[in-house]
Amino acid sequence: MKRKIKLKKTVIKKIKVLGIFCAILLAIFLFYRSQINSLKKLGYSETASRNILFQFKKKYILSIGENKTLNAAFESKDYEEKYLDQYSKIDYQNHDNLIKNINTLIKKGYSNDNISMILAHGSDKDVTEFAKRDKINYLEEFFSLPYAKLSNYDRYVDYSNETGENDETTVLAVNLDMDKENYENPTIVKKFSTDMLVNKHRSLQKNFEPDDLVSIDSEYAVDDTQLGSRIAVNAFIKMYKAAKKEGYDLVINSSYRSYEEQEEICDTYRELYGENYVLNYVAMPGFSEHQTGLSFDVGSKDSNVFAESEEYEWIQENAHKYGFIQRFPSKYQAITGFRAEPWHYRYVGKKIATYIYEHDISFEEYYVLFLD
Repeated sequence: MKRKIKLKKTVIKKIKVLGIFCAILLAIFLFYRSQINSLKKLGYSETASRNILFQFKKKYILSIGENKTLNAAFESKDYEEKYLDQYSKIDYQNHDNLIKNINTLIKKGYSNDNISMILAHGSDKDVTEFAKRDKINYLEEFFSLPYAKLSNYDRYVDYSNETGENDETTVLAVNLDMDKENYENPTIVKKFSTDMLVNKHRSLQKNFEPDDLVSIDSEYAVDDTQLGSRIAVNAFIKMYKAAKKEGYDLVINSSYRSYEEQEEICDTYRELYGENYVLNYVAMPGFSEHQTGLSFDVGSKDSNVFAESEEYEWIQENAHKYGFIQRFPSKYQAITGFRAEPWHYRYVGKKIATYIYEHDISFEEYYVLFLD
């Protein structure tokens, strides 16, 4: 027969106490997890939820609901309880030093709305640098515009003081580097895209070439040596055929030009008309849209002066339907930096071309508003 193991009463008592203790721990843990999960369902992270509970702020959080800035605050080592209510009223931005910068800006005396405005107009680095300076009054002068850049603040002030231009014109001009001399320290454009901006302040590299360069059939061009971006060429062919159906004859007179070809053009004009002419009327190598493969000099097969042709009238009204814009209209010479070129058409895609057509703005303005 097997012998039964008989525990002493003291051991049994200890086991019961241990069981009760474990049950209490389990209950506490389950309660804790339920509290954490209720906060996580509101959109708070595990770390933020834990800190909210340990700081006894759950009731406050429940009264606020989901709030990304509060989540960042409770995740951050820079959290300061005295600013809790202000955190909840400041718009969130995905910045590494968000809470640290908010604290600094609060101490400088900025309102919640001002801080939201500052955060929205710059990167984490921009805001960190801006927070170091003395408080600036009347931020709305420039930063009421959604496309204003925090890093350009001093340039806005200088340009406005020098020119007397209004806030909107100032921000537009500075964002386009128009406060700098032409061709001075340009932004280098490396990646090909149909919405790329190339002008006297934005340059292509010497070896830049469109990703999809193709030959243009001589049916559509002045000769069989013309090249262009495939997407632009295909769009032009559709436009050509649509014009042809209505009795208009378009032709591409000039298309893609390499950096070296643009150099040759500049040298030719320099010899004929001098350096001044080149600087004012000819794009320097690297600064020509023709190097993108997206721009074509368009002409009429029936007229030597395109601006006086029926084809010009047609393309003015229809180019946007095929993704093209007249790149250098006369009324935007001050913005584009180039004299009027009624023959120069640039492919930007139907969406952008239609917006520019309907709102009667330059490509530079569109770029600042939506792409920069």
